[in-house]
Amino acid sequence: MMAQYLALKAESEDCLLFYRMGDFFELFFDDARVAAQVLDIALTSRGEHAGEKIPMCGVPVHAATAYLQRLIKAGHRVAIAEQTESPEAARKARGSKALVHRAIVRVVTAGTLTEETLLDARAANWCVAVGETAGGEMAVAAADVSTGRFEVIACDVASLGAELARLGAAEVVAAEGSDAPATVWRPKADFDSARGEERLKRLFAVATLDGFGQFGRAGLAAAGGLVAYLDHTAKGQLPFLRPPVLAAARDTMAIDAATRESLEITCTAAGQRKGSLLDAVDRTVTGAGARLLAGDLGAPLMERAAIDARLDLVRLFHDDAALRDRIRAALRALPDIGRALGRLAAGRGSPRDLGQLRDGLDGAWAIGDRLGKLADAPALLGQVAPRLRGHGALIDLLKRALVPAPPIEASDGGYIAAGYDPALDALRDTGSGGRRAIAALEQTFRTKTGIATLKIRHNGVLGYHIEVPARAADPLMAADSGFTHRQTLAGVVRFNAPELHEVAASVTQAGAHALAAEAAHLEDLTAQALAGREAIAATADALARLDVAAALAERAVEGGWSRPAFADHACFEITGGRHPVVEAALARSGDRFVANDCVLGERSRLWLVTGPNMGGKSTFLRQNALVAVLAQAGAYVPAASARLGLVDRLFSRVGASDNLARGRSTFMVEMVETAAILAQATERSFVILDEVGRGTSTYDGLAIAWAVVEAIHEDNRCRCLFATHYHELTRLAERCDALSLHHVRAREWKGELVLLHELADGPADRSYGLAVARLAGMPPATVSRAKAVLAKLEAGRAKTGGLAAGLDDLPLFAAAAQAEEAQCDAIRAEVEALDVDALTPREALDTLYRLKALAREG
Repeated sequence: MMAQYLALKAESEDCLLFYRMGDFFELFFDDARVAAQVLDIALTSRGEHAGEKIPMCGVPVHAATAYLQRLIKAGHRVAIAEQTESPEAARKARGSKALVHRAIVRVVTAGTLTEETLLDARAANWCVAVGETAGGEMAVAAADVSTGRFEVIACDVASLGAELARLGAAEVVAAEGSDAPATVWRPKADFDSARGEERLKRLFAVATLDGFGQFGRAGLAAAGGLVAYLDHTAKGQLPFLRPPVLAAARDTMAIDAATRESLEITCTAAGQRKGSLLDAVDRTVTGAGARLLAGDLGAPLMERAAIDARLDLVRLFHDDAALRDRIRAALRALPDIGRALGRLAAGRGSPRDLGQLRDGLDGAWAIGDRLGKLADAPALLGQVAPRLRGHGALIDLLKRALVPAPPIEASDGGYIAAGYDPALDALRDTGSGGRRAIAALEQTFRTKTGIATLKIRHNGVLGYHIEVPARAADPLMAADSGFTHRQTLAGVVRFNAPELHEVAASVTQAGAHALAAEAAHLEDLTAQALAGREAIAATADALARLDVAAALAERAVEGGWSRPAFADHACFEITGGRHPVVEAALARSGDRFVANDCVLGERSRLWLVTGPNMGGKSTFLRQNALVAVLAQAGAYVPAASARLGLVDRLFSRVGASDNLARGRSTFMVEMVETAAILAQATERSFVILDEVGRGTSTYDGLAIAWAVVEAIHEDNRCRCLFATHYHELTRLAERCDALSLHHVRAREWKGELVLLHELADGPADRSYGLAVARLAGMPPATVSRAKAVLAKLEAGRAKTGGLAAGLDDLPLFAAAAQAEEAQCDAIRAEVEALDVDALTPREALDTLYRLKALAREG
């Protein structure tokens, strides 16, 4: 046995191996040590290997799913080794001591789950593969095998991180040797684009992929690598994959990982859904709708027509409260047919999954009928409504074939409805008749023996048997009693009898035949359901889209949100904007959120915002970024009105923390993120920057902040909100014609700081730092000392011209850059003209002096 285990363990690679032994999955050696620690179960030992006892632990097969959940959550992968033949078959084929054959039937990984209990109903579960070519072309292939969604996104190196952050994949697969940030590495051969093309053709049974769109070589490599990985984990039983949807990174707003974390779009910095934008917006009533909403917020659109189509559907439900309530009530009652279909396609379905398809498709048909009667329906509804119908034959079949509430387990039968199969009904009648005969026989035995407590029982070892109290068993032990002794236990003795054996055989045989007949029907019904899986998946998508639109309408009505409008130029005009998460938190405590306007245009595309800490600068910055996300996702926005030009890239540099794992301090993280913004932001981008430069010395920080403001104004020319405590930066308003000064209002009243959270024009009159320190509870003596130090510093600043002395004479960013470049060019030209091999020692020394003079002149 151990030789068989070791061979399977070698095949399972880096996975924990669940080795089936009877009713348990056993783990041995290091696998047992790891599992025992993670699962908090006993670690035992058995036998010896290489002179040492073999560590061992096990989990019951019937409870394996719960243990798998804990192992997957802890970051492990698990290979399942099942018995592929019965002990009886093994003994018949290879003798009485034959070892049962086992094989790895599945590799359970975080990205390939389909079990309902292992998945979050309201979150997609993406498995992603990264493909690349020698020419630098890149693509991402992503599949959610629980629903069959399959996407291939073309991107470049710069946008790869943003795409991976958007998907938030449970697993990222890449070829060995790749620089991609993967969690799983697979052989390079799996990512060959030609092989990938063949895999896709074979998977979808097509001669050409042209019907799906134009694949690039990197897209084929990524898709082929993903399919190969899914085939590897499923051991030849590929999960359900729908035809791939081709897209490009440019089709959606680019949001990098740092910005997503900063804005907390779908989860907070701590990884929690609660407290995120998604949590504040989500009013969906189905798991599929919640998953789609998360996808919409994570990938705001760049096509204006598509955004308006979503908004038109939201408006339909926003303006018709009665329709919205009816549709939401109908959706709330429906099961998750997308994931039920995924389980059936993966071979892990149950009778209940078929029942969910029946009920979900029936409910979708009713919703489609209702929506199909609407006059002047939005264009998107015209696309969605027809997908809700068209499954009449399957619905009727499942209604006739299944009981109203089918069970999860198929092994006990009882899920095929009476009247569907007359032969099955006859077997059931035989079984029920036999059970009545057993009850009659029990009464006969009581009369015959005079033992009123005699009972006929059943268990898995003895089958049907007669049980009597031990004190009354002696007459039945006699040779001529007609009863055969089977088992003696404490307090009871068990017997058999020829009459019971005949009746029991009839009941058992009928029951076994009935179970076999039901299993055959289950297989046939599953096949018929899967024959229409593409249409069923389209219905699931349509229900999710309706749920999202109705939920966004509900949220808009609840919060007084408005429909955004879009312009062809890079504007950003928000009236009465609010932060949805902060507003919801304040509402729970009974406080009111102070709304603010934000108007960025050609003449004021860069706002410099000053004011005290806790005054609301960061909230103001974030709320406007979130308005852009919501608007382009096709949602109403928390504002009295909103009009904006499409944002191609969204950047947020608000707050930072140490990244000790990568050896980066807070300031280093801030500089890396700021550098990415300056390198990637375009004129159509939207950038929010908060306190750039605060992580270093005052002079260095001011210099960096000054240069960043100038670079954004002169080079990137994007819409930007820049919050700072460096009041010296306000001098840039005199030199940068598109820079506008604003501040958050605050007042001191009777020695107390009052934060008004209102935005006003112009720079702040002071920073109120000491007042905030007092508000935070700093000891009065410390505040007094700080006040005295501040007075000295301000006196020195007045005398010397202050921190920003001389900055008025500094040329603008572009001129300074040109001067520095010219200086560098002069030295470079001198060096490039040198013939180093021909220089004498004296000439080399003269050259060094000349270069030094050039540097001094610069």
